[in-house]
Amino acid sequence: MTALPSTLRAPTEAPQVLRRCRELVRPALVEAVGRMHPWVGEMAAYSFGWCEVGGAPTGGSGGKGVRQALAVLGAEAAGADGRAGVPAAVAVELVHTFSLLHDDIMDGDAARRRRPTVWKAYGTGPAVLAGDALFALAVETLAAAPGGPQAVRVLSAALGDLVRGQADDLLFATRPWAGPQRVRVEEYRAMAEHKTGALLGCAASVGALLGGAAPSVVEALDRAGRHLGIAFQAVDDVLGIWGDPAVTGKPVHGDLREHKKTFPVLAALGSGAPASRRLAALLDSGGEPGEAAALIDTLGGRTEALAEARAHIAAVEAALADVALPARPVEELRSLLEYLMLRDL
Repeated sequence: MTALPSTLRAPTEAPQVLRRCRELVRPALVEAVGRMHPWVGEMAAYSFGWCEVGGAPTGGSGGKGVRQALAVLGAEAAGADGRAGVPAAVAVELVHTFSLLHDDIMDGDAARRRRPTVWKAYGTGPAVLAGDALFALAVETLAAAPGGPQAVRVLSAALGDLVRGQADDLLFATRPWAGPQRVRVEEYRAMAEHKTGALLGCAASVGALLGGAAPSVVEALDRAGRHLGIAFQAVDDVLGIWGDPAVTGKPVHGDLREHKKTFPVLAALGSGAPASRRLAALLDSGGEPGEAAALIDTLGGRTEALAEARAHIAAVEAALADVALPARPVEELRSLLEYLMLRDL
């Protein structure tokens, strides 16, 4: 499927940008993980896809490295060499991985990237320990960088938002599908900004901060990352219902089978149409996911989610236009935006 029909160009440059930034960051990331306790470091390496249980190397790349790229490009947007953003890239990647380890435990997810999650492979206690160690290592890494104390304050604020978003996400699961206590779209939007957008904004803004950027540039890149997070989540939610399992690695209608309150579902429930009551009853009873997906589509849930993504893409563009930035990093940031929004994964 086309995830986001819009005016965006084909993201031909983005894979090269991601690869360049990964190659720049990888040695520092490997060195940081190498400072961990060997057993904890093995779990960290497993979570990055670098090894199997027991430590046998896999040669995995550790994912796309979007947050790493945002940090490097943030430094370059400040007019600095991309290497200035490497400590930010390492710290944010470590925090992101820490959050995934804990999220998988909280959500009970048994697989990630087509492999057992860390808690399934090593146990719940060890996975919690590995997550804690990654968080501590992130702070240590950033604090040791030039300008580190200020950067740690920015990271701490983003972590506070991430925790707030995760708390809201967990609480959403306890609320009803219909009635005055149902989850509203605006609440979900705020959750997505905190849980997903805060760390994307942190990556770009801390990279810029370490690159010596003016406060206006740091703030603009943080704002851009937060809007990117909401857009990313909206598209991810569309793929979570209608994505191709052969591409996403998840079963068709996977988010509905897991009873997740995602953007298309909430938009459909809030449409005010008579069929929204039927949808709420179907979701409440754990009915056929295919029927629910069709109702969500009919009620405009998919359309509204994609419109939400477009609106936040426009907000990213506006944030980038608010400050004077070098042309090349901005072009590469835009290529990443297009890549993420037009992705099949």
